[in-house]
Amino acid sequence: MSSDASDPERRRGGITSMQVALGRFLKDTGLRSRLRNVAIFKAWRDALGIVLAQRARPVAFDNGVLEVSVQSSAHLQELTAFTGEQYRIKANRKLGSERIRMVVFRLERST
Repeated sequence: MSSDASDPERRRGGITSMQVALGRFLKDTGLRSRLRNVAIFKAWRDALGIVLAQRARPVAFDNGVLEVSVQSSAHLQELTAFTGEQYRIKANRKLGSERIRMVVFRLERST
């Protein structure tokens, strides 16, 4: 076996720094992208308030588009047609910039 650090066996079974190991873990589990969006998700929840935030949960943020999973068709209709834009503006105020350009609401699927 080669002692070269680019050798896949060495990287998998060898000793590595905690920083490298944690970085790999965050990337492999998808947590890195979720952690990047924590401020956006928190601003959205704060804008909605405790009760509504439990029914309209942010699930993804990419390229200025926040995807929100909504529990009921009534909430979906309300947020899409009436109040969603107000909450987007309020969340952006909390963030201090126009990071959320659009909010897409999706009905949560029952399992």
